[in-house]
Amino acid sequence: MDVLLKSVRVVYPGNSHHQKVRDFLIINGRIRQVVASVTDVPESVKIIDLKGKYVSPGWLDMRANFRDPGQEYKEDLQSGSRAAAAGGFTEVLLMPSVHTPVQSKAQVEYLLQKSKNNLVTCHVAGCLTANRAGSEMAEMFDMMQGGAVAFTDDKLASHDAGLLLRCFLYGQSVNATVIVYADEPSLSGKHLINDSVHSVNTGMKGSPAIAEEIGLSKILRVAEYAKVPVHISGISTAGSVQLLRNAKSKGIDFTAEVYAHHLMLEDEEVESFDSNLKVKPVLRSKQDIAALKKGIADGVIQVICSDHSPHEDDAKNVEYDFAAHGISSAETTFASLNTAFKGQLPVETIVEKLALNPRNILQLPLPSLNEGEMANLTVFSTEEEWTFSTDKMLSRSHNSPFNNRVFTGKVTGVINNNKIAGF
Repeated sequence: MDVLLKSVRVVYPGNSHHQKVRDFLIINGRIRQVVASVTDVPESVKIIDLKGKYVSPGWLDMRANFRDPGQEYKEDLQSGSRAAAAGGFTEVLLMPSVHTPVQSKAQVEYLLQKSKNNLVTCHVAGCLTANRAGSEMAEMFDMMQGGAVAFTDDKLASHDAGLLLRCFLYGQSVNATVIVYADEPSLSGKHLINDSVHSVNTGMKGSPAIAEEIGLSKILRVAEYAKVPVHISGISTAGSVQLLRNAKSKGIDFTAEVYAHHLMLEDEEVESFDSNLKVKPVLRSKQDIAALKKGIADGVIQVICSDHSPHEDDAKNVEYDFAAHGISSAETTFASLNTAFKGQLPVETIVEKLALNPRNILQLPLPSLNEGEMANLTVFSTEEEWTFSTDKMLSRSHNSPFNNRVFTGKVTGVINNNKIAGF
């Protein structure tokens, strides 16, 4: 794979090329030159003019469900990787499957081996507790020997405080990243919509913001007591942002993430009964969205991810009550983030939330722009307007509420593992 990325502006805070327009000559997947102008271009090289666009280290999605093993009819490692690449991601963290919990060295090795030749590099998160049952710790060290980089029970949040404490302490002892979901299931239950006037209008059970906030308070208090770092997933309410802000001022060691669609979609839209809007956590109010955006802008929230959750048509084309939770969202993550902020989020912050912070949290190396290193790059525009169509999705499942939505900000292409997509 030989290409010349011409006249593209680098966004890589802390790097010597940051905010400079550069040519990238890439031969056999490796960076040969990064200079103001490449003059000696081999005939075999494809020249791509990228004037007006940005290039950054390849993005990493910290929450992707590729449904393998067990539910490949929804998504598999290949189709999920194509969708992730279309969304600008060169690396993803795979959540432990709900259908077949990933909780052994052999299962981790299976996923890494099966995905090793993909453009998108797959990292694996193993179960935090055995069978994701929330009763006893899983074999974290065993999974780490197979290559797991994090541990989580995805959106299971029924852990008692004692189990959380043991997981946090053991995770620290083996230098593992622990990811937890903030919720109090006895309050959120199987509720379908934000507890608001819209839940009254639709006649659906409402999930109160306090369910997330009580769950978050417990996580933060346990982390404070244990004096260990924790990564918190699924922040969606203004109250949660304030709790994080307070925790930060107290010096509690945490990081947190928001799913990009929670910045674009609000609870009012659920009155359409579009089952593609059924997500977990539920969509929240305009006021909650404003608080999330402020938390992202001022650094209280460190990561934006997709929560890519593909489902086949039969799982979504049913009554709202019975539809599966989730959006096939890898392809619209950046577009949702950029559009939600209407150009007011600095491009450096976008790259920090999508590329740099995820790797720092997962203790993974940052991509290098040095000559001789393998290229791991995402090229994108923050100004290009385009219309999203579910008919053109690369995911195996097309469960997205964004059909015919006009976005501002588009991924141009990605390069990783001596492969290229887009452009």
